[in-house]
Amino acid sequence: MSKQKGTFSALTVLAIVATGLSVAIMIVCVAVVTGFKKNIREKLFAFTGHVHVSPFNGKSSTFTEAPIYLDQKLIAQTKKLPYVTQVAPFAERPVILQSKGKMEGVELKGLDKSYRFSGQLEFTGKPIDYSDTAYSRQIILSQTVASKLDIGVGDSLYIQFFSKNTAPRIRKVKVAGFFHSGLDEVDKVFALCDLRMLQHINQWSADSINAYQVELSNEAFADSVSNLIHYDIINPPLESYTSVENYQSVFDWLNLQSLNGQILLIIMAIVAIINLGTILLILIVDRAAMIGLFKAMGMSIGGIIKIFLSLGSYISLAGVILGNVVGLTLCYLQYQFHLIKLPEETYFMRYAPIEITWWQIAIIDGGCLAVFVLFILLPSLYILRIQPSRVLQFK
Repeated sequence: MSKQKGTFSALTVLAIVATGLSVAIMIVCVAVVTGFKKNIREKLFAFTGHVHVSPFNGKSSTFTEAPIYLDQKLIAQTKKLPYVTQVAPFAERPVILQSKGKMEGVELKGLDKSYRFSGQLEFTGKPIDYSDTAYSRQIILSQTVASKLDIGVGDSLYIQFFSKNTAPRIRKVKVAGFFHSGLDEVDKVFALCDLRMLQHINQWSADSINAYQVELSNEAFADSVSNLIHYDIINPPLESYTSVENYQSVFDWLNLQSLNGQILLIIMAIVAIINLGTILLILIVDRAAMIGLFKAMGMSIGGIIKIFLSLGSYISLAGVILGNVVGLTLCYLQYQFHLIKLPEETYFMRYAPIEITWWQIAIIDGGCLAVFVLFILLPSLYILRIQPSRVLQFK
């Protein structure tokens, strides 16, 4: 009897542990995928903003050869919209950077002195000094481009501006600092300079720009703000684009990561269901004699099934609680100490990110409990096939 009791207890503990591990993996998976998406989005938005206002040219692009003119009324009206934190005019122009015999092509982005950098970007060195009355001869590079040019803060380099009908124009500038986002779409493409430099090189007036960059306090309202700008503030040829539209390939890739996470969740849920159902079936077979005795004493089938349903529910609840403890502990350790490192050139970040969203945890817990209890019914139906005359004849 003690041996059977030990086997019963061991199987129960095994079922709880197996269920808990499955739930823990689900929680960690959701936290990593959510953190990954949030981290990438924040890095991209930190540099590009959430909405762009630029001339319509048949594609989601902010670069145009012909300028638009700075409209202070447009800026003031846009700043009054909900969640808008900054409206920054800027200009862009493709250039070639040259230093120590090395060359690198980038998109030079000109910003004015009112622009505020996001804290999401890693920054070393100093910001551009706008005190020069003409334009600042300083530039901010990404660490990626700086490494390719083998250049440091305070070093000088040459910028080559190319035009269709004139010889290249060259300007010598000094590196003021470096930024780093971890995204190839930003770090390999952009460098920053004084907006007035591009206006001077392009022979534009002091109020000429390419576009406006609008930043929000909540990215979820980017579409709404873009629509408000489109219908209430701007007129053709201006158009408003969200960064999701401008960088569609990046967000398509992020959606693919979400799909991978969903597939992993389904696989782990199936594994947990199979584990729980198998162990419960083993428990029923192991207790066949007891079930036969209950039937011989007149206990109803429903009453016997309720016993094992209660046991399965207990295992499910205990497993979910254990999974939450293990999963959230692992998430906390990763969030606090960055134990799992990642190659940044592949994943755009140095460690696995963690983002705990409590409603997602609640859905995992509630969904697992509901599904587990539902599938517990299947092995419980085996009780109907147990005949007291067969299981009790050798007892």
